[in-house]
Amino acid sequence: MARVTVEDCIDKVDNRFDLVLLASHRARMISSGAQISVPRDNDKNPVVALREIADSTIAPEDLKEDFIHSLQKHVEVDEPEAEVVPALVTPTSDLAGDVQFDRMTEEDLLRGLEGLVPPAETEDDSE
Repeated sequence: MARVTVEDCIDKVDNRFDLVLLASHRARMISSGAQISVPRDNDKNPVVALREIADSTIAPEDLKEDFIHSLQKHVEVDEPEAEVVPALVTPTSDLAGDVQFDRMTEEDLLRGLEGLVPPAETEDDSE
């Protein structure tokens, strides 16, 4: 088999640093059990990854998207917009003046709290 060089792959991936990132990501994918698209020929995973890029059996754009996705901690999911629900009662100026709120005095609050049952004591509290 002919040796794979950077020149074989550089016309597929313009930047040499991007080529290293993509080939190493693809080699890790192969190590984790991904199917290879070229014959192995007793080559190691990085060489197989470079051969796949050179032979255009793997699209560099797909590798780049997969690499970015593998580094993301939080993946945003596009969810549909919340529907605007129309109000059941339309506010009018007549009703706005009739609205009243319940008010509680401090004495009423204290009387209500006195009626509550205190939490049961545990053995740790009594020491």
